[in-house]
Amino acid sequence: MSFKRKRRVLPSATVRASIESLTHDGRGIARVDGKPVFMHGTLPGEDVSFLYTDIRRDYAEGKVETLHSTASGRVEPRCPSYGVCGGCSFQHVADEAQIEFKQALLVEQFRRIAKIEEVPLIPPLTGPSWGYRHKARLGVKHVAKKGRVLVGFRERSSPFVADLEFCPVLHPKVGGRLHELSDLIGGLSIRDRLPQIEVAVGDDRVALVFRILEDMTEEDRQRLTDFGQGFDFDIYVQRHGPDSVTPVYPDQPELLAYALPAEGVEFRFKPTDFTQVNIEINRKMVSRVMELLNPQPGERILDLFCGIGNFTLPLATRAGHVVGVEGGREAVERANENAASAGLNNVEFHVADLTQSLDGRAWAEGHYDKVLLDPSRVGAEEVLAGIPRWGASRIVYVSCNPATLARDAGILVHEYGYRLVKAGVMDMFPQTAHVESIALFEK
Repeated sequence: MSFKRKRRVLPSATVRASIESLTHDGRGIARVDGKPVFMHGTLPGEDVSFLYTDIRRDYAEGKVETLHSTASGRVEPRCPSYGVCGGCSFQHVADEAQIEFKQALLVEQFRRIAKIEEVPLIPPLTGPSWGYRHKARLGVKHVAKKGRVLVGFRERSSPFVADLEFCPVLHPKVGGRLHELSDLIGGLSIRDRLPQIEVAVGDDRVALVFRILEDMTEEDRQRLTDFGQGFDFDIYVQRHGPDSVTPVYPDQPELLAYALPAEGVEFRFKPTDFTQVNIEINRKMVSRVMELLNPQPGERILDLFCGIGNFTLPLATRAGHVVGVEGGREAVERANENAASAGLNNVEFHVADLTQSLDGRAWAEGHYDKVLLDPSRVGAEEVLAGIPRWGASRIVYVSCNPATLARDAGILVHEYGYRLVKAGVMDMFPQTAHVESIALFEK
């Protein structure tokens, strides 16, 4: 015998409430009968009428029907699909207010999770608010009822691809070509077997990697070639795993590249390599790391989660010796290639899973004057066990998740005797609630 969960009947009448604060993901919080109600597209201080979309024991969710009053930080969203597309969550918030929210969230996480009350803030790093995305994965779906192929980000809280006219946060060469991409894919024999496009933009070229679940015909290949020629795109297809990525046009494309002019280095990368989404913020971020870590001749520096050497190579232009460690073998190969191209012989790279024990790793046994951490969203908790062994006087932590940064900061401060000197946000993802941040710790 099977039992179906009884569907909760939601109230049909609107409810009026005031937005008191924001969640970490940017949703407004109202309280109705003591229970928090989360609503997208709202700001603290606003008075709204909403309909319940879900009610749970401890919280509820709602959709705004009427906005009775507006906060001073509210602006008109630029994208006509805002609110449906899940790519952005903050287009209704002025740029300055977005930064204020992100700084406040960073401080709150340090205080609540790390138990660090004093958080000296450094000026935020900001850049272009639109057209900044140099990396993206776009969903693709042929929708027979619409008579065309949809290309874009997924809808908010939905697996469906949003129906976008254009995307103002994508690099303009791609964000303004969604209709052309739709027409291209709609004319392929495998239009129903092409679920994703990976976008990668370098300083002077754009690459598109089409994920295909079925082999192309020669006519398909020609259409892709013509599209690449017509719009000056490098075109690749990926039939299976990452190793199956192959070029369509040109036959032998050069690697993409981005430069860090202030540091005098350039990076070459494949379209599927991890690189930062926002190249302008990345340039400022590298300069800030150099400022905070302050590498000196003769110093040994350890760069953990180093990727293709985004920080490692600039550090090597000033330090005595730099060791970069990364979990992905292909990223380390690219890092070595970039170091060789830059003529840097005082840098070495190692492949290691930094979520596992580092015992027996020769590079992990020595002393380091300074350490740089740039982990994924899960943070760097496991690798912090090496901190006492390395004896670094200064640690810079670059984070894409303020909660795990705060957790790890608590370990550095309360267990290993470091102090938080300063911290700040870097607006890597404008128009979203995503918080990129950086913190300096000293012994």
